[in-house]
Amino acid sequence: MDFLIASAMAQDAAQQPSAMPSLIMFGLLIIVFWFLLIRPQMKRNKEHRELVSSLSTGDEVITAGGILGRITEVGDSFVKVELADKLTIQVQKHSIAQVVPKGTIDSAS
Repeated sequence: MDFLIASAMAQDAAQQPSAMPSLIMFGLLIIVFWFLLIRPQMKRNKEHRELVSSLSTGDEVITAGGILGRITEVGDSFVKVELADKLTIQVQKHSIAQVVPKGTIDSAS
């Protein structure tokens, strides 16, 4: 009678599904997230860090709030942006969203 119990246990062990397909799917999911979400965000962050580090006096910029102005002074973490004659604001460097071509301010007025 013992030989029937051993064969029944062997059949149960043989019918258990493998964990390999679920591990492969999990790995593929991580790869998809990397290429669709994480990698493009890292690229945008790198481009913004390069933009912020290359700011110089005289650049015409747009802030994250949509304010258009010309940089008059660059500090370690702040820049002074001239909006109009004798109207200057101080903003964080990281709030600069875009550097626009020279002459944009004159054409926007």
